[in-house]
Amino acid sequence: MGSTPAPEQPMTREVLLDEQFPTALTTDRVEVRRIHILAGHPAGRHVHNGPVFGSIVEGSVLFQVEGEDEVTLRPGDVFYEPAGAPIAHFDALDENVTFLGYFPLAAGQEPGSL
Repeated sequence: MGSTPAPEQPMTREVLLDEQFPTALTTDRVEVRRIHILAGHPAGRHVHNGPVFGSIVEGSVLFQVEGEDEVTLRPGDVFYEPAGAPIAHFDALDENVTFLGYFPLAAGQEPGSL
């Protein structure tokens, strides 16, 4: 996914995800979590009370926002879970998974499931 900087370019930037919210989002803070899932464990269908962004650090997951295509996410891949949208799959495949989850939160809000 990323590009290797050429000798004359000591730094490069690549947009991996640019997601527009369906409505304006008032954000007071962002909570970042490192989350581990054991190999073969399905997270189960769930819905978040706010948007979630993330990136896979190790392992791979079967990911699906309900009504969209299933995709396999691998290290370096990024994902977006819209607020209120059912997540049909976030299932660890044949190895343990570690990912970073970024939760934009309004004042007084905590990350959670609906």
